[in-house]
Amino acid sequence: MRPEDAIDRLQLDEREVRRRRDYFQVTDEDLARLASHRDLATRHNDEVIEALYQFILGHPESRAFFPDAATVARVKQLQRRYFLGLFQGRCDPAYAEDRVRVGATHETIRMPARLYMGAYAVYLELIRAMFERELEPAAARAAYASAQRLVAFDMALAMDTYVAAAEDTIVRHQAAVRELSTPVIRVFDRILLLPLVGTIDTARAQQVMETLLTRVAEEQARVVIIDISGVPVVDTKVAEHMIMTTNAVRLLGAKTVVAGISPVVAKTIVQLGISLTALETRGRLQDAITLALELTGRAPAGRQA
Repeated sequence: MRPEDAIDRLQLDEREVRRRRDYFQVTDEDLARLASHRDLATRHNDEVIEALYQFILGHPESRAFFPDAATVARVKQLQRRYFLGLFQGRCDPAYAEDRVRVGATHETIRMPARLYMGAYAVYLELIRAMFERELEPAAARAAYASAQRLVAFDMALAMDTYVAAAEDTIVRHQAAVRELSTPVIRVFDRILLLPLVGTIDTARAQQVMETLLTRVAEEQARVVIIDISGVPVVDTKVAEHMIMTTNAVRLLGAKTVVAGISPVVAKTIVQLGISLTALETRGRLQDAITLALELTGRAPAGRQA
C-alpha cells in the first residue's frame, strides 16, 4: 500500500491524532521531555540505528527482506530520521503521517508484522540503554517512560497501516475472484455469453446481475446467453434469479437465452413446479448460439441462403 493511501485511510486529522494521543497517554510533558534530550539522541543516532540493523540483519528470516546494500542504506536513513523524530517535541498530523510512511515502507517490502514488532522491542531496549548511560537514574526512567508512550503511539499507526494494506489486498482478491467467477464474454457483435460455474447464492446472483447489466449496456447487446451447465444444483432460488435477470436484461432491450438445461435439471425443474415459460431455453450451448444468431438477424453457418 502506498503511504498516501494509508494516510487517507487512517484520516489523521487533528482530532484523530488527539484521540490516539489520549489513548496512549502521550502528554505535552512527554514531548517536552523528549525534546530536551534531542542533542543526546543526535549524538547516538548512528549508534542506535546500527545496533538495530545488526539485530535485524543477524536473523535470516528478517534479513531476507533487505536483499542488497542499497535497500539497507535506504531504510537505515529512514530510521535515522524516524529516531530523531521522537525528540522533536511534537505529535501532530504531520508527525503521524511521517510515522505511517515508515510503516508503509516495511509493509511494502512485505516484512511480516511479527518481525516488525520484534524489531520495535529491540529498538526500545536500545533507547533505554542510551538513557541509562547518559542520564541520572530518575531522569532516565522518566525519559524512557515518555519514549515508550510515544513509540506505542507509533507502533499502533504502523499496525493500522499493515491492517489497511491487508484489507486492500483482500478487496482486490475478492474483486478478481468475482470477475473470474462471472466472465461475460462477447461471442459475436451484440451477443454476450455468461457461463456460470458453481453454486449460485443470493449474494452471487446479485453480483451476476450487476455485472451482466453493465456489460449489456456497454456492448449494446441484443441477446444474452446464460450457460448453466456448470451449475450443480438448479433449485427454486436459482430459477428465480434467472427470471429476475432476464426481466432486467429485457428492460435494457436485450433477450435472454438459457443454455445447459440437462435432462436431470429439466426433471428437477418440473418436479419443483418451476415455470420457465418466460425464458428461451436450449439444452446445448451450440443451439443457444444458433438461436442468438437468428434473433440478431444472422443466418448460422451452413444455413445461409
